[in-house]
Amino acid sequence: MGTAAIGRPEYINIRQGNKPPFTIESFRASGLEMLDEAYHQGIRYFDTAPGYGMAEQLLLDWITERAYSDVEVATKWGYTYVANFDPQATVHEVKEHSLKKLNAQWAQSQKLRPSLSTYQIHSATFESGILQNTAALNRLGELKQEFGLRIGITTTGANQEEVLKTAMNIAYEKELLFDVYQVTYNVLDQSLAEVVQQLNSQNKRVVIKEAMANGRVFSNANFPHYENLYHLMPQLAEKYSVGIDAIAIRFCLDSIHPFMVLSGASQKHHMIANLQASNFQLTLEELDQLRNLSVSPSSYWQERQTLGWN
Repeated sequence: MGTAAIGRPEYINIRQGNKPPFTIESFRASGLEMLDEAYHQGIRYFDTAPGYGMAEQLLLDWITERAYSDVEVATKWGYTYVANFDPQATVHEVKEHSLKKLNAQWAQSQKLRPSLSTYQIHSATFESGILQNTAALNRLGELKQEFGLRIGITTTGANQEEVLKTAMNIAYEKELLFDVYQVTYNVLDQSLAEVVQQLNSQNKRVVIKEAMANGRVFSNANFPHYENLYHLMPQLAEKYSVGIDAIAIRFCLDSIHPFMVLSGASQKHHMIANLQASNFQLTLEELDQLRNLSVSPSSYWQERQTLGWN
């Protein structure tokens, strides 16, 4: 379970329908209910970040209150949430990949231990300078050794492949630094398939985010260029008696065999629908049909930049 949608009221997405009234109290209560339902449904891996509003603290409070010992948490550092839960905010988050920010956010995030297994750079890019920031990378290596953490990297953008290949060669004290790679991969952006195979062969954990392409896998008149996608997905959903969301997630599972695909659901019935992806497998022919629907990374990410915070 990814917790971005239960930690802040807005996210880059395509919303259909009306927004419910927002209050901090009701939003927090809804988030706790989602975590309880996730646990009830068998989910034990939770991905969070300080940049997700209240999500990291909410997860910490939930684990502490429930006294769970079988939950695994991955968190991140590098983004600060600045929207103050205002749905009308023009700026929602600020990125900073400095050693100072790493140390400041680690001071809070370490409270998730011993449930915390994975500490990740949040949305690493060449532009942020993190892959050349020796001081910050060495600090991550120190945390890895001292606390037995898996160190991870999450990526975003059209050049994910180049970022990942650079990260795969970064070492700390003669050992590769990164153990977990959280990447964007879905029916539309399949550019990382080859890199994921390399990571799998090295026994690295690959975690998939945005499996539903920020909502673009669902039929939408605003995206007529996805006509073939919107024809095939409902057919497969009907065949397997699941939602289109489950088809999108199952494609990720069957095409590249990652360690985990995150559900970003903010409502119980959506999460339960996501989990139906565990109940079937796509055929080789169906996988090939879905592979043929991919678009170039540049067009995918250019289009994503036009999506609003909803």
